Amino acid sequence: MAFLARASLNSSFTTRREYSNLQNPCIDLKIENTFANKLSCRTPIPKKSLIAMASSSAQSAAVVSTPEPRNAGTSIMVNGCAGKMGRAVLEAAMAAGLNPVPVALGGPEDAGKVLDFGGMQIEIHGPSDRESVLASTFKDHPDLIVVDYTVPAAVNDNAALYSKVGVPFVMGTTGGDRELLYKTVGDSNVYAVISPQMGKQVVAFLAAMEIMSEQFPGAFSGYDLKVMESHQASKLDVSGTAKAVISCFQKLGAKFDEEQVQLVRDPKLQVEMVGVPEEHLSGHAFHTYHLTSPDGTVNFEFQHNVCGRSIYAEGTVDATLFLAKKVRSKADKRIYDMIDVLREGNMR
Repeated sequence: MAFLARASLNSSFTTRREYSNLQNPCIDLKIENTFANKLSCRTPIPKKSLIAMASSSAQSAAVVSTPEPRNAGTSIMVNGCAGKMGRAVLEAAMAAGLNPVPVALGGPEDAGKVLDFGGMQIEIHGPSDRESVLASTFKDHPDLIVVDYTVPAAVNDNAALYSKVGVPFVMGTTGGDRELLYKTVGDSNVYAVISPQMGKQVVAFLAAMEIMSEQFPGAFSGYDLKVMESHQASKLDVSGTAKAVISCFQKLGAKFDEEQVQLVRDPKLQVEMVGVPEEHLSGHAFHTYHLTSPDGTVNFEFQHNVCGRSIYAEGTVDATLFLAKKVRSKADKRIYDMIDVLREGNMR
């Protein structure tokens, strides 16, 4: 990931080819005091032993003496784990010692699939039996934290389900009606981490932008802003991160309407115009924010470029561990964001 701020007399941004893309409109994320202020039933499948039985006393001793993995007291269900982001989160969670449950929720196209994660079998359940599966899993694993990396259209229905069952959750999926999302969670009093951005370093940058906008309002008054963001073609909605940064620049006085965001989803343009490495076309986030003074003599450009998904997966695991701690301590506050996770100061 790279952050760049520079002042120059010539802008290359305006020479870039314009590219438009159909997008899913969504309501701005609302997070209190953070950078994003604008911002049927099936019986659950039986547990299967995933550890081979030792065939000798020596092997038995080795198995018995194996130390319990760290964080083994926290169970995790990653809904949407059939997708690339969900898979990355689940793999990172297992590496951190979290305990995946053998079921997950997904869309109708994934229902019935059994996925293998390093020998761990996880069965995907579709919409028809999702409530019974979630409720029974939460009953069997009262320490359960749900992580959601599904699709924007499912955000509100999924949040309503988690709130109804009462299970704590981390919402990593962007999009949906974010105002309704917060109302649903707030009314249910369930514990949740909700953030449009799970990458810890990107969140820190966003926090710095928010501080700048609060302390120096109008610093970019009259400046024109151009925003370009490139993501893999499977990302359907406008980046929540871009929305948050745009909100900060608007507070700083820059002229911009959210509809002006230039979305790049075409792989050819991503390589030739944006500079995305071909091996990361299926998973990247390249953002550029370019400001030009009213007389055209001064330009500023901010960039943050991410290849792959590990930054988001690791941040999501930190959010999961953070939320588990808040649940165990019976914290008064119920809804958190990644700024809260950063401020905790005990990330891995």
